Amino acid sequence: MYDKELALEILHQIEMSAQKIVQRFEPIKAPIDFTATATGTEKMDAICMMLVVIGESLKNLDKVTDQNLLPQYPNIDWKKAKGMRDIITHHYADIHAETVFFTCERKIPSLLETIRIIIQDLKN
Repeated sequence: MYDKELALEILHQIEMSAQKIVQRFEPIKAPIDFTATATGTEKMDAICMMLVVIGESLKNLDKVTDQNLLPQYPNIDWKKAKGMRDIITHHYADIHAETVFFTCERKIPSLLETIRIIIQDLKN
């Protein structure tokens, strides 16, 4: 069995990072909003940092839970979520605004919802 309190701590870190992404993404209506202004670029940079935090935290969660927790929630592609961290970290100059936009718009809301479900499941 794994340390449930440590797993919850990591899950809360993921939840907070995903919430920050949702808040920072709110004024962004199209990928160009990330690149058209300095403020947009700063938002993209800040969002990418939170994506790195999420990916790293998911990897840590897998370690703490011996990779037994996340597979119980197959509606999220956990491998891609963790892989996004690697792409941003190692190939940041190659990141496209469209990719970040797609991730924020289509992936983060369901990830956040699932993380909240996992937190509730562990608390019960």
